[in-house]
Amino acid sequence: MEEQKVTGLAGWVESYTGDLYSWALHKVSDPELAKDLVQDTFLAAAEKVSRFKEDSTPKTWLFSILNNKIVDHFRRKVKQPVNLDNQVFSNFFDEHGSWKMDKRPHSWEEEDHLLDNIEFQSVLKRCLDALPEKWNISVKLKYLMSKKSEEICQELNITPTNLWQIIHRAKLQLRECIEQNWFKE
Repeated sequence: MEEQKVTGLAGWVESYTGDLYSWALHKVSDPELAKDLVQDTFLAAAEKVSRFKEDSTPKTWLFSILNNKIVDHFRRKVKQPVNLDNQVFSNFFDEHGSWKMDKRPHSWEEEDHLLDNIEFQSVLKRCLDALPEKWNISVKLKYLMSKKSEEICQELNITPTNLWQIIHRAKLQLRECIEQNWFKE
């Protein structure tokens, strides 16, 4: 009986690795990390295969394990401290809270379908990757994975106020980076 479970697991590895990897890569945007998460998924599945009750398909069960691995990864990353010391705000605003003239947002209205542009996607990815890890994760959860703020706060174990500050600061940095790398002539 134990032999069949191992064979089953080997078949699952062969059948589902590609789908699991694609999903992990979509969620974390890092090929090496995605591979590690898929490997961790199969290791966890191997340890728990005797508890698999076939209430769902093996693929659904594996995706559930993978999603938990992804959430755990983001939780660990968010708990790493970020030194803010108002440097972000001082880069954009003067001591009275007004925009610095050279940092004022420019209009992006002339660009209709930026997200369809491969070159813009590359700039956006570089700008996202340049954010501190906690900011990057928060932005991805909110805007790319369309999670509600309450869910993000719960997953990352942060307060709504902290999330709002992180998102606000991240958007300022993203806007600056995009303007410097895409809109600057």
